[in-house]
Amino acid sequence: MKLNPSFTGIALRSLLAIDLWASKRLGVCAREGSAWGSARPLMKVIEVSGHGIPWLLGTAYGLCRSDSSPGREVLLNLLFGPSQDSCLFFPRQLTMAKKRVAIIGGGSSGLCAIKSCLDEGMEPVCFERTNDIGGLWRYEENPEEGRASIYKSVIINTSKEMMCFSDFPIPDDFPNYMHNSKIMEYFRMYAKHFDLLNYVRFKVFLSTRRGAWILNRVGDEGYPMDIVLSTRLNAVLNKFLATSMVNKWAEKRLNARFSHSHYGLQPTHRILNQHPTVNDDLPNRIISGKVLVKPNVSEFTETAAIFEDGTKEDNIDAVVFATGYSFSFPFLESCVEVVNNQISLYKFVFPPHLEKPTLAFIGLVQPLGAIMPISELQCRWATRVFKGLNSLPSMSDMMADITQKKEEMAKRYVKSPRHTIQVDFVQYMDEIASLTGVKPNVLSLFLTDPKLAMEVFFGPCTPYQYRLSGPGKWDGARRAIVTQKERIIRPMKTRSIGDSTSYSSVPFLLKIVCVVALFAVILAYF
Repeated sequence: MKLNPSFTGIALRSLLAIDLWASKRLGVCAREGSAWGSARPLMKVIEVSGHGIPWLLGTAYGLCRSDSSPGREVLLNLLFGPSQDSCLFFPRQLTMAKKRVAIIGGGSSGLCAIKSCLDEGMEPVCFERTNDIGGLWRYEENPEEGRASIYKSVIINTSKEMMCFSDFPIPDDFPNYMHNSKIMEYFRMYAKHFDLLNYVRFKVFLSTRRGAWILNRVGDEGYPMDIVLSTRLNAVLNKFLATSMVNKWAEKRLNARFSHSHYGLQPTHRILNQHPTVNDDLPNRIISGKVLVKPNVSEFTETAAIFEDGTKEDNIDAVVFATGYSFSFPFLESCVEVVNNQISLYKFVFPPHLEKPTLAFIGLVQPLGAIMPISELQCRWATRVFKGLNSLPSMSDMMADITQKKEEMAKRYVKSPRHTIQVDFVQYMDEIASLTGVKPNVLSLFLTDPKLAMEVFFGPCTPYQYRLSGPGKWDGARRAIVTQKERIIRPMKTRSIGDSTSYSSVPFLLKIVCVVALFAVILAYF
Protein backbone atom coordinates (compact mmCIF):
# COMPACT_ATOMS: atom_id res chain seq x y z
CA MET A 1 0.00 0.00 0.00
CA LYS A 2 1.37 3.38 -0.99
CA LEU A 3 1.07 6.08 1.67
CA ASN A 4 -0.43 9.42 0.69
CA PRO A 5 2.27 12.06 1.21
CA SER A 6 -0.25 14.81 1.94
CA PHE A 7 -1.99 12.69 4.58
CA THR A 8 1.26 11.64 6.20
CA GLY A 9 2.49 15.23 6.14
CA ILE A 10 -0.61 16.38 8.04
CA ALA A 11 -0.24 13.49 10.47
CA LEU A 12 3.42 14.20 11.11
CA ARG A 13 2.82 17.92 11.57
CA SER A 14 0.04 17.15 14.06
CA LEU A 15 2.37 14.79 15.90
CA LEU A 16 5.06 17.47 16.01
CA ALA A 17 2.60 20.08 17.29
CA ILE A 18 1.42 17.81 20.11
CA ASP A 19 4.99 16.90 20.94
CA LEU A 20 6.14 20.52 21.02
CA TRP A 21 3.29 21.35 23.39
CA ALA A 22 4.26 18.44 25.66
CA SER A 23 7.91 19.50 25.51
CA LYS A 24 7.10 22.98 26.73
CA ARG A 25 4.87 21.63 29.49
CA LEU A 26 7.61 19.27 30.70
CA GLY A 27 10.52 21.64 30.13
CA VAL A 28 12.27 19.58 27.44
CA CYS A 29 14.25 21.51 24.84
CA ALA A 30 14.71 20.61 21.20
CA ARG A 31 18.13 19.75 19.92
CA GLU A 32 19.68 22.82 18.35
CA GLY A 33 19.61 22.71 14.54
CA SER A 34 17.27 19.74 14.39
CA ALA A 35 13.97 19.72 12.53
CA TRP A 36 12.63 17.09 14.89
CA GLY A 37 14.20 17.87 18.23
CA SER A 38 15.75 15.71 20.86
CA ALA A 39 14.19 13.73 23.69
CA ARG A 40 10.46 14.30 23.10
CA PRO A 41 7.90 13.30 25.73
CA LEU A 42 5.45 12.01 23.12
CA MET A 43 8.07 9.62 21.76
CA LYS A 44 8.35 8.13 25.23
CA VAL A 45 4.57 7.71 25.37
CA ILE A 46 4.55 6.13 21.91
CA GLU A 47 7.37 3.74 22.87
CA VAL A 48 5.69 2.71 26.11
CA SER A 49 2.30 2.17 24.50
CA GLY A 50 3.80 0.06 21.72
CA HIS A 51 1.21 1.31 19.21
CA GLY A 52 2.78 4.38 17.64
CA ILE A 53 6.13 3.21 16.37
CA PRO A 54 4.90 1.19 13.33
CA TRP A 55 2.64 4.09 12.32
CA LEU A 56 5.45 6.60 12.82
CA LEU A 57 7.85 4.49 10.76
CA GLY A 58 5.29 4.26 8.00
CA THR A 59 4.65 8.00 8.14
CA ALA A 60 8.35 8.78 8.03
CA TYR A 61 8.84 6.34 5.14
CA GLY A 62 6.06 8.02 3.18
CA LEU A 63 7.52 11.45 3.74
CA CYS A 64 10.95 10.17 2.84
CA ARG A 65 9.59 8.88 -0.48
CA SER A 66 8.03 12.30 -1.09
CA ASP A 67 11.38 14.07 -0.49
CA SER A 68 10.34 15.42 2.92
CA SER A 69 13.40 16.32 5.02
CA PRO A 70 11.56 15.94 8.38
CA GLY A 71 10.47 12.46 7.36
CA ARG A 72 13.99 11.50 6.35
CA GLU A 73 15.35 12.77 9.64
CA VAL A 74 12.77 10.87 11.68
CA LEU A 75 13.46 7.67 9.73
CA LEU A 76 17.24 7.99 10.02
CA ASN A 77 17.05 8.79 13.73
CA LEU A 78 14.79 5.83 14.40
CA LEU A 79 16.87 3.40 12.37
CA PHE A 80 20.43 4.59 12.92
CA GLY A 81 20.30 6.95 15.90
CA PRO A 82 21.39 4.41 18.53
CA SER A 83 24.59 3.59 16.64
CA GLN A 84 25.44 7.30 16.47
CA ASP A 85 24.68 7.78 20.21
CA SER A 86 22.52 10.74 19.28
CA CYS A 87 18.99 9.38 19.33
CA LEU A 88 17.06 10.09 22.51
CA PHE A 89 13.68 8.81 21.42
CA PHE A 90 13.88 5.63 23.46
CA PRO A 91 13.27 5.52 27.20
CA ARG A 92 16.46 3.57 27.85
CA GLN A 93 18.56 6.32 26.35
CA LEU A 94 16.41 8.91 28.05
CA THR A 95 17.10 7.44 31.46
CA MET A 96 20.79 6.81 30.73
CA ALA A 97 21.54 10.34 29.52
CA LYS A 98 24.35 11.84 31.62
CA LYS A 99 23.44 14.53 34.10
CA ARG A 100 25.31 17.76 33.44
CA VAL A 101 26.79 19.63 36.40
CA ALA A 102 28.02 23.23 36.30
CA ILE A 103 31.01 23.93 38.55
CA ILE A 104 31.90 27.53 39.40
CA GLY A 105 35.64 28.02 39.87
CA GLY A 106 38.72 25.97 38.97
CA GLY A 107 40.56 26.05 42.28
CA SER A 108 41.26 23.04 44.49
CA SER A 109 37.55 22.54 45.23
CA GLY A 110 36.64 22.87 41.56
CA LEU A 111 39.19 20.26 40.48
CA CYS A 112 37.97 17.62 42.92
CA ALA A 113 34.38 18.49 41.98
CA ILE A 114 35.17 17.64 38.34
CA LYS A 115 36.81 14.37 39.42
CA SER A 116 33.86 13.38 41.64
CA CYS A 117 31.37 14.05 38.85
CA LEU A 118 33.37 11.86 36.47
CA ASP A 119 33.58 9.11 39.10
CA GLU A 120 29.76 9.08 39.31
CA GLY A 121 29.30 9.07 35.53
CA MET A 122 28.10 12.67 35.26
CA GLU A 123 29.18 15.33 32.79
CA PRO A 124 30.87 18.29 34.52
CA VAL A 125 31.53 21.71 33.02
CA CYS A 126 33.79 23.95 35.13
CA PHE A 127 33.64 27.70 34.54
CA GLU A 128 36.85 29.51 35.53
CA ARG A 129 37.00 33.31 35.23
CA THR A 130 40.79 33.41 34.73
CA ASN A 131 43.02 31.64 32.23
CA ASP A 132 44.37 28.97 34.60
CA ILE A 133 43.49 26.62 37.46
CA GLY A 134 44.59 26.93 41.08
CA GLY A 135 42.35 29.66 42.47
CA LEU A 136 43.90 31.50 45.41
CA TRP A 137 47.02 29.33 45.27
CA ARG A 138 48.09 30.68 41.86
CA TYR A 139 50.42 33.59 42.51
CA GLU A 140 50.25 36.51 40.09
CA GLU A 141 52.58 39.50 40.11
CA ASN A 142 49.75 41.82 39.10
CA PRO A 143 46.40 40.25 40.05
CA GLU A 144 43.29 41.54 38.37
CA GLU A 145 41.12 44.01 40.22
CA GLY A 146 38.70 42.40 42.65
CA ARG A 147 40.60 39.06 42.76
CA ALA A 148 42.26 37.95 45.98
CA SER A 149 45.85 36.80 45.63
CA ILE A 150 48.55 35.29 47.81
CA TYR A 151 51.96 36.86 48.16
CA LYS A 152 54.99 35.32 46.53
CA SER A 153 56.52 33.65 49.60
CA VAL A 154 53.36 31.99 50.99
CA ILE A 155 53.85 28.51 52.45
CA ILE A 156 50.77 26.45 53.33
CA ASN A 157 49.92 25.84 57.01
CA THR A 158 48.80 22.23 56.54
CA SER A 159 51.21 19.40 55.81
CA LYS A 160 51.15 17.42 52.58
CA GLU A 161 49.77 14.15 54.00
CA MET A 162 46.84 16.00 55.56
CA MET A 163 46.00 18.20 52.55
CA CYS A 164 46.33 15.79 49.61
CA PHE A 165 43.43 14.36 47.64
CA SER A 166 42.46 10.95 49.00
CA ASP A 167 43.42 8.84 45.97
CA PHE A 168 46.42 10.84 44.75
CA PRO A 169 49.27 11.17 47.31
CA ILE A 170 51.66 14.09 47.01
CA PRO A 171 55.12 12.95 45.77
CA ASP A 172 57.55 11.69 48.41
CA ASP A 173 60.19 14.32 47.66
CA PHE A 174 57.84 17.29 48.09
CA PRO A 175 58.38 19.13 51.42
CA ASN A 176 55.82 18.62 54.17
CA TYR A 177 54.84 22.30 54.20
CA MET A 178 54.83 23.33 50.57
CA HIS A 179 55.50 26.66 48.90
CA ASN A 180 52.61 27.87 46.75
CA SER A 181 54.53 26.92 43.59
CA LYS A 182 54.69 23.29 44.78
CA ILE A 183 50.98 23.32 45.55
CA MET A 184 50.28 24.50 42.00
CA GLU A 185 52.58 21.77 40.67
CA TYR A 186 50.56 19.18 42.61
CA PHE A 187 47.26 20.57 41.31
CA ARG A 188 48.56 20.33 37.73
CA MET A 189 49.72 16.75 38.30
CA TYR A 190 46.27 15.87 39.69
CA ALA A 191 44.49 17.54 36.78
CA LYS A 192 46.73 15.83 34.22
CA HIS A 193 46.50 12.38 35.83
CA PHE A 194 42.70 12.37 35.83
CA ASP A 195 42.36 14.39 32.59
CA LEU A 196 40.36 17.18 34.23
CA LEU A 197 41.33 20.18 32.09
CA ASN A 198 39.15 19.02 29.21
CA TYR A 199 36.15 19.91 31.37
CA VAL A 200 37.27 23.46 32.25
CA ARG A 201 36.10 26.52 30.32
CA PHE A 202 38.57 29.33 30.99
CA LYS A 203 37.90 33.08 30.99
CA VAL A 204 34.19 32.67 31.70
CA PHE A 205 32.58 35.36 33.87
CA LEU A 206 29.35 34.69 35.74
CA SER A 207 27.11 37.56 36.80
CA THR A 208 23.27 37.82 37.34
CA ARG A 209 41.58 43.32 67.33
CA ARG A 210 42.49 40.99 70.08
CA GLY A 211 45.37 38.70 71.08
CA ALA A 212 45.93 35.24 69.61
CA TRP A 213 47.22 31.79 70.42
CA ILE A 214 50.23 31.06 68.19
CA LEU A 215 50.81 27.56 66.81
CA ASN A 216 54.06 26.65 65.10
CA ARG A 217 54.26 24.21 62.20
CA VAL A 218 56.59 21.71 63.88
CA GLY A 219 55.19 19.39 66.55
CA ASP A 220 56.44 16.48 68.65
CA GLU A 221 59.56 14.69 67.37
CA GLY A 222 59.72 17.14 64.46
CA TYR A 223 56.51 15.93 62.82
CA PRO A 224 54.16 18.50 61.26
CA MET A 225 51.83 19.91 63.91
CA ASP A 226 48.63 18.86 62.14
CA ILE A 227 49.95 15.29 61.86
CA VAL A 228 50.30 15.27 65.67
CA LEU A 229 46.97 16.94 66.46
CA SER A 230 44.54 15.62 63.81
CA THR A 231 44.04 12.08 65.08
CA ARG A 232 40.93 10.10 65.95
CA LEU A 233 42.24 9.63 69.48
CA ASN A 234 42.36 13.40 69.99
CA ALA A 235 38.90 13.76 68.45
CA VAL A 236 37.51 11.22 70.96
CA LEU A 237 39.24 13.01 73.85
CA ASN A 238 37.88 16.38 72.72
CA LYS A 239 34.39 14.91 72.62
CA PHE A 240 34.38 13.25 76.03
CA LEU A 241 36.66 15.48 78.11
CA ALA A 242 35.49 18.76 79.61
CA THR A 243 36.26 21.78 77.42
CA SER A 244 38.11 23.45 80.29
CA MET A 245 40.47 20.45 80.54
CA VAL A 246 41.24 20.52 76.81
CA ASN A 247 41.82 24.29 76.92
CA LYS A 248 44.17 23.98 79.88
CA TRP A 249 46.17 21.15 78.30
CA ALA A 250 46.51 22.89 74.91
CA GLU A 251 47.43 26.28 76.39
CA LYS A 252 50.05 24.65 78.61
CA ARG A 253 51.65 23.06 75.54
CA LEU A 254 51.72 26.35 73.63
CA ASN A 255 53.10 28.30 76.58
CA ALA A 256 55.85 25.68 76.98
CA ARG A 257 57.36 27.01 73.75
CA PHE A 258 57.08 30.66 74.81
CA SER A 259 54.95 32.50 77.33
CA HIS A 260 52.18 34.33 75.49
CA SER A 261 51.81 36.81 78.36
CA HIS A 262 55.54 37.67 78.34
CA TYR A 263 55.35 38.32 74.60
CA GLY A 264 52.25 40.50 74.83
CA LEU A 265 50.12 37.98 72.93
CA GLN A 266 47.99 36.52 75.73
CA PRO A 267 44.33 36.81 74.64
CA THR A 268 41.33 37.06 76.95
CA HIS A 269 39.65 34.07 75.29
CA ARG A 270 40.62 30.40 75.60
CA ILE A 271 42.34 28.52 72.79
CA LEU A 272 39.21 26.67 71.60
CA ASN A 273 37.23 29.93 71.34
CA GLN A 274 38.96 31.18 68.19
CA HIS A 275 40.65 29.85 65.09
CA PRO A 276 44.35 29.77 66.07
CA THR A 277 47.13 31.63 64.28
CA VAL A 278 49.92 29.54 62.75
CA ASN A 279 53.26 31.37 62.67
CA ASP A 280 56.80 30.09 63.14
CA ASP A 281 58.60 33.44 62.94
CA LEU A 282 56.56 35.73 65.20
CA PRO A 283 58.11 34.82 68.59
CA ASN A 284 61.61 34.99 67.09
CA ARG A 285 60.87 38.44 65.63
CA ILE A 286 59.45 39.67 68.94
CA ILE A 287 62.40 38.44 71.03
CA SER A 288 64.86 40.04 68.60
CA GLY A 289 62.98 43.36 68.60
CA LYS A 290 61.97 43.19 64.95
CA VAL A 291 58.25 43.19 65.80
CA LEU A 292 56.57 45.27 68.51
CA VAL A 293 53.22 44.12 69.88
CA LYS A 294 50.87 47.03 70.59
CA PRO A 295 47.31 47.37 71.95
CA ASN A 296 44.32 48.38 69.82
CA VAL A 297 44.46 51.58 67.78
CA SER A 298 42.34 54.42 69.14
CA GLU A 299 42.89 56.85 66.25
CA PHE A 300 44.99 57.68 63.20
CA THR A 301 46.56 60.97 62.18
CA GLU A 302 47.98 61.72 58.74
CA THR A 303 51.30 60.04 59.57
CA ALA A 304 50.86 58.39 62.95
CA ALA A 305 48.85 55.87 64.96
CA ILE A 306 47.75 56.50 68.53
CA PHE A 307 47.08 53.42 70.66
CA GLU A 308 44.69 52.82 73.55
CA ASP A 309 47.51 52.97 76.12
CA GLY A 310 48.41 56.49 74.95
CA THR A 311 51.57 55.53 73.06
CA LYS A 312 52.14 56.81 69.54
CA GLU A 313 54.01 55.61 66.46
CA ASP A 314 55.03 58.31 63.95
CA ASN A 315 56.06 58.19 60.29
CA ILE A 316 53.99 55.12 59.45
CA ASP A 317 54.30 54.07 55.81
CA ALA A 318 51.37 51.66 55.58
CA VAL A 319 48.52 50.25 57.62
CA VAL A 320 47.38 46.70 56.88
CA PHE A 321 43.93 45.65 58.10
CA ALA A 322 44.08 41.87 58.58
CA THR A 323 40.31 41.52 58.51
CA GLY A 324 40.05 38.19 56.69
CA TYR A 325 37.48 37.40 54.02
CA SER A 326 33.82 38.10 53.57
CA PHE A 327 31.88 36.02 51.05
CA SER A 328 28.94 36.65 48.78
CA PHE A 329 27.28 35.10 45.72
CA PRO A 330 25.98 37.94 43.52
CA PHE A 331 24.98 35.54 40.74
CA LEU A 332 22.91 33.43 43.17
CA GLU A 333 21.13 36.12 45.18
CA SER A 334 17.74 34.60 44.45
CA CYS A 335 18.86 31.18 45.76
CA VAL A 336 20.94 31.95 48.83
CA GLU A 337 21.17 34.84 51.26
CA VAL A 338 24.32 35.91 53.09
CA VAL A 339 23.70 37.96 56.24
CA ASN A 340 26.61 39.09 58.45
CA ASN A 341 28.87 36.56 56.75
CA GLN A 342 26.43 33.77 57.64
CA ILE A 343 24.74 31.43 55.19
CA SER A 344 22.20 28.71 55.93
CA LEU A 345 23.46 25.50 54.33
CA TYR A 346 22.82 21.90 55.38
CA LYS A 347 26.20 20.51 56.45
CA PHE A 348 27.65 23.71 54.89
CA VAL A 349 26.85 22.30 51.43
CA PHE A 350 23.15 22.25 50.43
CA PRO A 351 20.56 25.07 50.56
CA PRO A 352 17.64 23.53 52.49
CA HIS A 353 14.77 25.31 50.74
CA LEU A 354 15.31 24.17 47.14
CA GLU A 355 12.64 21.88 45.71
CA LYS A 356 15.34 19.59 44.31
CA PRO A 357 18.97 19.34 45.51
CA THR A 358 20.61 20.69 42.35
CA LEU A 359 22.95 23.23 43.97
CA ALA A 360 25.91 22.53 46.27
CA PHE A 361 28.55 24.79 47.82
CA ILE A 362 32.00 23.19 47.99
CA GLY A 363 34.78 24.34 50.30
CA LEU A 364 32.73 27.02 52.07
CA VAL A 365 34.09 26.07 55.49
CA GLN A 366 36.94 27.15 57.73
CA PRO A 367 38.36 23.96 59.18
CA LEU A 368 40.87 23.41 61.95
CA GLY A 369 42.90 21.56 59.34
CA ALA A 370 43.27 21.30 55.57
CA ILE A 371 40.51 22.40 53.18
CA MET A 372 41.36 20.20 50.16
CA PRO A 373 40.27 16.79 51.55
CA ILE A 374 37.11 18.36 52.98
CA SER A 375 36.23 19.80 49.57
CA GLU A 376 36.88 16.44 47.94
CA LEU A 377 34.66 14.58 50.40
CA GLN A 378 31.91 17.19 49.99
CA CYS A 379 32.12 16.65 46.23
CA ARG A 380 31.82 12.88 46.60
CA TRP A 381 28.70 13.32 48.72
CA ALA A 382 27.15 16.03 46.53
CA THR A 383 27.57 14.08 43.29
CA ARG A 384 25.85 11.06 44.82
CA VAL A 385 22.98 13.30 45.90
CA PHE A 386 22.76 14.75 42.39
CA LYS A 387 22.67 11.25 40.96
CA GLY A 388 19.95 10.13 43.38
CA LEU A 389 22.13 7.58 45.18
CA ASN A 390 21.91 9.52 48.45
CA SER A 391 18.98 11.59 49.64
CA LEU A 392 18.65 14.63 51.88
CA PRO A 393 16.35 14.84 54.91
CA SER A 394 13.26 17.02 55.01
CA MET A 395 13.61 20.79 54.95
CA SER A 396 12.59 21.04 58.62
CA ASP A 397 15.25 18.51 59.64
CA MET A 398 17.89 20.34 57.60
CA MET A 399 16.94 23.68 59.17
CA ALA A 400 17.13 22.11 62.63
CA ASP A 401 20.67 20.90 61.89
CA ILE A 402 21.66 24.35 60.58
CA THR A 403 20.25 26.08 63.66
CA GLN A 404 22.03 23.65 65.97
CA LYS A 405 25.39 24.28 64.30
CA LYS A 406 24.94 28.06 64.47
CA GLU A 407 24.11 27.85 68.17
CA GLU A 408 27.14 25.64 68.84
CA MET A 409 29.45 28.07 67.04
CA ALA A 410 27.97 31.08 68.85
CA LYS A 411 28.49 29.32 72.18
CA ARG A 412 32.05 28.18 71.47
CA TYR A 413 33.70 31.02 69.53
CA VAL A 414 34.20 34.72 70.16
CA LYS A 415 31.71 36.82 68.21
CA SER A 416 33.33 37.56 64.86
CA PRO A 417 32.49 37.33 61.13
CA ARG A 418 35.40 34.89 60.98
CA HIS A 419 33.63 32.19 62.97
CA THR A 420 30.49 31.54 60.94
CA ILE A 421 31.65 28.55 58.89
CA GLN A 422 33.99 26.91 61.39
CA VAL A 423 34.38 23.10 61.54
CA ASP A 424 36.63 20.63 63.34
CA PHE A 425 38.55 18.57 60.79
CA VAL A 426 38.12 14.97 61.95
CA GLN A 427 34.57 15.38 63.24
CA TYR A 428 33.34 17.09 60.08
CA MET A 429 35.11 14.64 57.75
CA ASP A 430 33.49 11.74 59.61
CA GLU A 431 30.10 13.47 59.46
CA ILE A 432 30.20 13.84 55.67
CA ALA A 433 31.79 10.39 55.27
CA SER A 434 28.89 8.81 57.16
CA LEU A 435 26.41 10.44 54.79
CA THR A 436 28.45 9.22 51.80
CA GLY A 437 29.00 5.70 53.15
CA VAL A 438 32.81 5.89 53.32
CA LYS A 439 33.55 6.36 57.03
CA PRO A 440 36.08 3.73 58.18
CA ASN A 441 34.84 1.24 60.76
CA VAL A 442 37.65 1.39 63.31
CA LEU A 443 36.25 -1.38 65.50
CA SER A 444 35.99 -3.74 62.54
CA LEU A 445 39.55 -2.86 61.49
CA PHE A 446 40.88 -3.78 64.95
CA LEU A 447 39.38 -7.24 64.47
CA THR A 448 40.44 -7.77 60.84
CA ASP A 449 43.57 -5.64 60.32
CA PRO A 450 45.11 -4.53 63.66
CA LYS A 451 48.15 -2.88 62.08
CA LEU A 452 45.99 -0.68 59.89
CA ALA A 453 43.58 0.01 62.76
CA MET A 454 46.39 1.26 65.00
CA GLU A 455 47.49 3.74 62.34
CA VAL A 456 43.92 4.83 61.59
CA PHE A 457 43.04 5.48 65.24
CA PHE A 458 46.33 6.69 66.75
CA GLY A 459 47.94 8.13 63.64
CA PRO A 460 46.99 11.22 61.65
CA CYS A 461 43.51 11.18 60.12
CA THR A 462 44.73 11.48 56.54
CA PRO A 463 42.32 11.57 53.56
CA TYR A 464 43.25 8.03 52.50
CA GLN A 465 41.11 6.67 55.36
CA TYR A 466 38.00 7.62 53.41
CA ARG A 467 39.02 5.39 50.48
CA LEU A 468 39.26 2.16 52.48
CA SER A 469 35.67 1.11 51.83
CA GLY A 470 32.39 2.20 50.32
CA PRO A 471 31.76 4.14 47.08
CA GLY A 472 35.01 5.20 45.42
CA LYS A 473 37.12 2.63 47.28
CA TRP A 474 40.80 2.85 46.28
CA ASP A 475 42.99 -0.26 46.41
CA GLY A 476 46.04 1.82 47.29
CA ALA A 477 44.48 3.38 50.40
CA ARG A 478 45.84 0.86 52.91
CA ARG A 479 49.38 1.11 51.63
CA ALA A 480 49.17 4.92 51.57
CA ILE A 481 48.14 4.92 55.25
CA VAL A 482 50.78 2.51 56.58
CA THR A 483 53.57 4.29 54.65
CA GLN A 484 52.49 7.90 55.28
CA LYS A 485 55.14 8.59 57.92
CA GLU A 486 57.84 7.44 55.50
CA ARG A 487 56.70 10.12 53.05
CA ILE A 488 56.71 12.71 55.84
CA ILE A 489 60.31 11.94 56.81
CA ARG A 490 61.78 11.37 53.34
CA PRO A 491 62.10 15.01 52.13
CA MET A 492 63.95 15.92 55.37
CA LYS A 493 66.51 13.10 55.24
CA THR A 494 68.92 14.76 52.84
CA ARG A 495 71.89 13.67 54.96
CA SER A 496 72.45 9.98 55.57
CA ILE A 497 73.19 9.11 59.21
CA GLY A 498 73.30 5.91 61.22
CA ASP A 499 70.21 5.06 63.21
CA SER A 500 71.46 4.81 66.80
CA THR A 501 68.17 5.64 68.48
CA SER A 502 66.80 3.00 70.83
CA TYR A 503 63.05 3.07 70.94
CA SER A 504 61.08 2.35 74.08
CA SER A 505 58.15 -0.03 74.06
CA VAL A 506 56.20 2.18 76.48
CA PRO A 507 54.32 4.15 73.79
CA PHE A 508 53.21 0.92 72.13
CA LEU A 509 52.06 -0.54 75.45
CA LEU A 510 50.21 2.70 76.16
CA LYS A 511 48.42 2.33 72.85
CA ILE A 512 47.40 -1.23 73.73
CA VAL A 513 45.99 0.00 77.06
CA CYS A 514 44.05 2.71 75.22
CA VAL A 515 42.63 0.14 72.80
CA VAL A 516 41.47 -2.05 75.69
CA ALA A 517 39.92 0.99 77.37
CA LEU A 518 38.19 1.93 74.12
CA PHE A 519 36.66 -1.52 73.80
CA ALA A 520 35.49 -1.30 77.41
CA VAL A 521 33.78 2.04 76.74
CA ILE A 522 32.12 0.67 73.60
CA LEU A 523 30.84 -2.42 75.40
CA ALA A 524 29.61 -0.37 78.36
CA TYR A 525 27.84 2.47 76.58
CA PHE A 526 26.98 1.34 73.04
